[in-house]
Amino acid sequence: MEHDVRTFGDPVLTSRATPVKDFDESLERLAEDMVRIMREHDGVGLAANQIGRLKRIFVAAYEDEEYAIVNPVIETRSETTEKDIEGCLSIPGTRVEIERPLAVTVTGQDPSGAPVRVEAESLLARIFQHEIDHLDGILILDRTDRESRKEAMREIRERMLARK
Repeated sequence: MEHDVRTFGDPVLTSRATPVKDFDESLERLAEDMVRIMREHDGVGLAANQIGRLKRIFVAAYEDEEYAIVNPVIETRSETTEKDIEGCLSIPGTRVEIERPLAVTVTGQDPSGAPVRVEAESLLARIFQHEIDHLDGILILDRTDRESRKEAMREIRERMLARK
């Protein structure tokens, strides 16, 4: 199954993904495909809508662990936040500063339907929040300050014009 990573301007990226109800072989294949695509693009996370599938599933890789979380919910967020630079496979070449909680607890299911609970800190917490944002139709441009958004949009326009 071949999928391209959808890029800025594609309406699927601003659409909210629907909860997964069927835990079957096709969902497990989707998770495997998503991990492969994430790796091929040197990413650390990928949400299903980034490949045009409006299902609430994302994959992530951090250190030696791989995650595939279906119907993810952020149960808790730390009060402590941190600003850091984020990029996105769907907005190539763009990096903006985003403030996010330093730690989150995410619950959901794995692709077979078994319950999952992950207490994530630091970069893993940031990755999970970024991917869950995707599933809610939220991009990093929606999370950054106004000036950074304007600058990023200018750079995106210039790159799009240069390709024509």
